[in-house]
Order: sequence, then structure tokens, then C-alpha cells
Amino acid sequence: MAAIVAVALFILFISSSVNALSLNYYGKTCPRLDSTVTTAVKKAIKNDKTVPAALLRMHFHDCFIRGCDASVLLQSKGKNKAEKDGPPNISLHAFYVIDNAKKAVEALCPGVVSCADILALAARDAVALSGGPTWEVPKGRKDGRISKASETIQLPAPTFNISQLQQSFSQRGLSSKDLVALSGGHTLGFAHCSSFQNRIHKFNTTQDVDPSLHPSFAANLRSICPAHNKAKNAGTALDSTTAGFDNAYFKLLLQGKSVFSSDQALLTAPTTKALVSKFASSQMEFRNAFVKSMIKMSSITGGQEIRLDCKVVR
Repeated sequence: MAAIVAVALFILFISSSVNALSLNYYGKTCPRLDSTVTTAVKKAIKNDKTVPAALLRMHFHDCFIRGCDASVLLQSKGKNKAEKDGPPNISLHAFYVIDNAKKAVEALCPGVVSCADILALAARDAVALSGGPTWEVPKGRKDGRISKASETIQLPAPTFNISQLQQSFSQRGLSSKDLVALSGGHTLGFAHCSSFQNRIHKFNTTQDVDPSLHPSFAANLRSICPAHNKAKNAGTALDSTTAGFDNAYFKLLLQGKSVFSSDQALLTAPTTKALVSKFASSQMEFRNAFVKSMIKMSSITGGQEIRLDCKVVR
């Protein structure tokens, strides 16, 4: 069943932008927006099953820097290295899906719809088309003009502990419940060895492997990612149902079968651990919480214009 429902500056973004967004923002100026974006996402997924995870991650990485302003889509220019070329974003892909959606939208409604709104809609479609919930996306975001690779250091890292995660989310007006719900997005996606090497090789001075990992799971990760692994694309799926949006991530987390340190960190505080247990036992609780948190996160805005080409400032 579908669920309908840095940086003090980010708090200002939230308080100033929530009221600016509207479900019927393009009701008269671009009534076919949603279906046009959905068509583009469907076509891409048909050819590449990794697209849903890519779009969801892209939207998250966009919102956590300067708000959901499509700054992650901008290309580096001259001496300025853009967000997409920052270390945490090197593995982002499927930008062409947003470009294709934008082209289709421009053909219908020239100069009206922001790339930021298209990315927010595409992330929603990525979840819904993977068997997850759908929701109505508030619209009216503007596109940002600034994109700096140096600012991607603000993104929560896969090695973060619980206090670092909570601080990162709270600076953006997001709660511990939002943290756990949005972490559930790891039900889609793939992790490269470099993101979890810290857990399976030289974990600390006395242990080679993180003791919180299930032994057989740890052994599998070590076989995929040996200590001196040089395979560029080596890694593992983030949960057992890679193409399906469900609560398997939380169930595996409780079994010691999470991939990132930041996943395991959710079990180290009573509040977040209780939420992991709740979402593991109830898919509906997770779906409802995820929708609310996605709407909340995607309401962090900060752009100034409507780009005609998502890759370049107008």
C-alpha cells in the first residue's frame, strides 16, 4: 500500500523553504510533469537495474550540501571542481536520467521546471518502481549556482559513529528517526570495498575484523575484498534484496550483516537501536517513516534559478 503522506544555514533553508513548496506548484504551468519524469526513469531502469539506487543516492548527496538545489548535477568548470567530482561523489552515476527527463520536460514546459524538482521526483520514482512506497512530492525548488567539490566533506561518511551521524543530520534539521529511516535507503545499492575496508582489515590494534560482524558474513566480505584488493569495481550489495525496496536492511543489521560502520552505529544508541528493531519487524512502519523523512529532507532548499541545462549554470 502506498504511503502518501555547514551549518546552521540548513536550518534557515528548512524554515524558509517548507512554506515555499507546494504539491500543485506546476498545476497550471506543467501539469504533465510527474508522468513525464516517471516515463524517463522507467525507461532507464529497463536498461539498467542500478538506476534506482543511483538516483536515490544522488538526491541525498545533493540535499546534504547546499540543500536540494541540483548543485550535484553541475559540471566542473575551469578552476572550479564541482560536487560531482568530490571524493564521496566519484561513484555517483545515472546523471543522464535527469538530463533525459529535463529534456522531455523542457519540450512540454520550457523554462518552467527546476532540475532540483526533477531530481526529487526521480528519487521518488526510483523508490516506487523498486517496490517501495510512493508519495506526492512538494515542488517549487530552485537550482543553485554554486557547486564545490571541497564541500562534499560535509556528507556523512560510511565510517561515521552514531554521534557524528546524529550531528550531521541535526545540522540539517533531521532527527534520529530521520537518520534511521533514511539509512533504510541502503536497501538499494552497492558498496565498493574502500567503503568498508576498515571493518574487515586492521579493524583495531588487536583485531583484524570488526567483532560486531557475523563471522560468516565477515569472511565473505574478506573474500570479495582482500587486503590488497586492486579491482576497481569490487564490492558487495548493501542488502540481500538489491533491486527491491524493503526492510531487509534492518533485519540483516540486527544479524550483524551490515556493510558500513555507519550502519552498525545505529545499534550503539538506545533510541536508534529501538527504531532499527521497529523497522525490522514492520515493513509498514519503515515505509511510512521513510516517506515522511524523504519529504522532510527534500524540503531543504537553497537555489536561485531555473536551469535550462542541468549541467551548467544559466
